[in-house]
Amino acid sequence: MEENQKEKKKLIIYIAVAYGITYLMGLLMWYGYTKGYDLVVFGYAQMMYPAAGVMLAFFVTNKGEKKLPVGFFVTTLICTIACLVLAIMSVSHLVKDFELYNGMTVSLCGIVSQYCLIIGSIAAWICLAVAGKAKRINAGLSWHNGKYTILVVVLFFVIYFVRTIASVIVSGLMEGVGLQYFQEWLQIFEDPDVWRMCVITLPINCFLVFLPFFGEEYGWRYYLQPLLQKKFGMKAGVIVLGIVWGLWHAPMDFFFYTTTTGVQMLISQIITCVSLGIFFAYAYMKTQNIWSVVCLHFLNNNLVPVITGTLSADVIENQVVAWSDIPILLVLNGLCFGFFLLSDVFKKKEDDQIQNEMAA
Repeated sequence: MEENQKEKKKLIIYIAVAYGITYLMGLLMWYGYTKGYDLVVFGYAQMMYPAAGVMLAFFVTNKGEKKLPVGFFVTTLICTIACLVLAIMSVSHLVKDFELYNGMTVSLCGIVSQYCLIIGSIAAWICLAVAGKAKRINAGLSWHNGKYTILVVVLFFVIYFVRTIASVIVSGLMEGVGLQYFQEWLQIFEDPDVWRMCVITLPINCFLVFLPFFGEEYGWRYYLQPLLQKKFGMKAGVIVLGIVWGLWHAPMDFFFYTTTTGVQMLISQIITCVSLGIFFAYAYMKTQNIWSVVCLHFLNNNLVPVITGTLSADVIENQVVAWSDIPILLVLNGLCFGFFLLSDVFKKKEDDQIQNEMAA
């Protein structure tokens, strides 16, 4: 009974941080949206909340039972709090936007938050390295199954581009221009900056700003996925996780990713989170390595500027999602990622779960 109470307490803390803070900050996002403020820092901060919820739950319920990488946890929590404070400041009248020499303005809080993430990520790596193997294992942070990890990252990279190609071709056919869009899209890769970004910039950035992507995956895949799979089953648990993960994005969907088609964006987000969640779950169960899905999450977010040819993260803001886009997204994501639900790793884990329940 005591163990059950401890798990319930962990879950309450996790939900309060990961969802409670997200939706409270969503109110500030709405305010900032009405005033025309740059809301980019809210996204950085929100990605950190799930991991912060897990870490706080560990601190409250552990009571010295497990030796944890305290330095890594504390560094991550400090970085989370810093981003949260910067997000609040970004919609206040206390901090003005920074004016560039060409007349453009950028959010000063946004710039500071990026440096905060870089410094925090480097400090977190150092703390994790010196924590020792036992503490990393206790916290689910050890690196292993490197071969499978590399394979799933390469596989995701291939699927990502296959899905993009299919999407571009379908768009051209539906608009009656044949393969024109696809031919124009191929021209993106004539730019050497695109290749430099893929080969040099992305790997470096993955190391320097890993905390937000770790922030989500430590909460979703490491903590919440096993709980939902235990309650709903190995496959249904992943579907449920995808839905709640998608709903968690609601403030970003209505006030950042788009400001005109929020409902369509939220539906698209749920479809994306369910389908991506299937592949991420497959990767995590196959590798038992949280860093594999951190890399996948980083690639999923940061390949967007590459495939659009903009080479700027601004491309994810102020999107327009048509109702006609949703069925295409459902089919493409279902074909590219959904079929991994049929993989042996889900069946094997489900058989193991049944045997454990019968033994208990």
